[in-house]
Amino acid sequence: MKRSRRNALLAVAGLLLGGGGLVAVNAIANAGTATRQPEAVACPSVAERLPRIPGPARGEVERELHLLKQQTERANAKMSGTRGGDDERIRIVLQPLGTERAAALERIEIAIERAGAERPRGLQSLALCTAGGGDANRVTAGGGNTDGSAQQGDNGPSAEDFVDITSFAPNVQRIGKGRNASTGSFVSRCGVNEKGQFNSDNVIVAPGVGNGAHHTHDYVGALGVDAFTTNESLAAARTTCTNGDRSTYYWPVLRDRDGVEPSDADQPGGGSEGNVGEILTPASVSLQFVGSPRTKVASMPRFLRIITGDAKANANGGANANARWSCTGFESRVELKDKYPICPQGSKVVRISKFQSCWDGANTDSANHRSHVAFADARGNCPTGFRAIPQLVQRVTYNGLAGSTRFAVDSFPESFHKPITDHGDFINAMSDPLMRKAVACINTGRRCG
Repeated sequence: MKRSRRNALLAVAGLLLGGGGLVAVNAIANAGTATRQPEAVACPSVAERLPRIPGPARGEVERELHLLKQQTERANAKMSGTRGGDDERIRIVLQPLGTERAAALERIEIAIERAGAERPRGLQSLALCTAGGGDANRVTAGGGNTDGSAQQGDNGPSAEDFVDITSFAPNVQRIGKGRNASTGSFVSRCGVNEKGQFNSDNVIVAPGVGNGAHHTHDYVGALGVDAFTTNESLAAARTTCTNGDRSTYYWPVLRDRDGVEPSDADQPGGGSEGNVGEILTPASVSLQFVGSPRTKVASMPRFLRIITGDAKANANGGANANARWSCTGFESRVELKDKYPICPQGSKVVRISKFQSCWDGANTDSANHRSHVAFADARGNCPTGFRAIPQLVQRVTYNGLAGSTRFAVDSFPESFHKPITDHGDFINAMSDPLMRKAVACINTGRRCG
């Protein structure tokens, strides 16, 4: 074997989880060497690249810098203890490290911006870590550039993320209704965002922070919602809903990634963060509030905030994931959590979001934006201390995707457009009379809109 072939490049880089960049790994090994020592992980210094830190943000930034140091130390320890080839070490050590660093860097950016300073630029490029000698060739997964820039297709989804829905056995389970069930429904008809109300903010999770989502949202309901929306501005907003509902309903857009140049190709939340392709307008959007299989429902408080699903479910372990993908004609039988459906001809792609239906009776939000609401259990009962409220069931469909694997949901750069990251956001801004009407319809078994 020639020497040039014996000195093979063994490392494969994982996609960087943040800023649309790529984690790069450097490692050249002599194929004839019997043993080799694990190569140390090297990550760029973050502290040296930070601007002047505003006083209110210093404590949080210092904690994140300390965490970054601990992350690198743990990665080095893992590298030493990981057996197998470089591919295995990258999977076990460097990809999780990239996830952790990108998240910490984002928290630093948000802390600085919330303290009144300009959001730092370029920090996400510092999530790039290397292993091995500095003169080794740099390789990136998916044919990406070694300068950290992303190209369409570099950041997911992969072919394994799509499955033929006709190959799945029925998996949708129904809950039997008790004697006190609330069997009615109430529908808000708010359009399909046909006028293109988009932004990459998230007023629930990152209020006051522009581009807090790092991906683009569709909006229906209240007009003009962004990171700076308040309860007062929401209550006064015009709305796309025909019944006067001023709630805001928003979710990550779905894109056709088949080489179509989008209008936001170089914009935050769009192409600059790996969200590429033409934004698809839904064929239909259904916003239906339903009751409990066990009891009557109480009114939602005005300005109740609910997020369902997890935009970073692939990195967070999936505990809060609540994605449901299906196809028209199949949705009563098959829902997919971590796969995109390949739909047969004549069928539409369907996204279903079932929001939490139990409320703690006191709070309209919580520190993690989850604790004040909860899901009912497998029998439809709310946890102790929670009461049943109308459950929002959001159903969004898309034309023209039958047989296709070219579509993907917008995501954080580190989330690879995985289907499990689908999520939805809702702020209730119905007037009190409209909410009372909805509750009355649901509790008396009527269907209203």
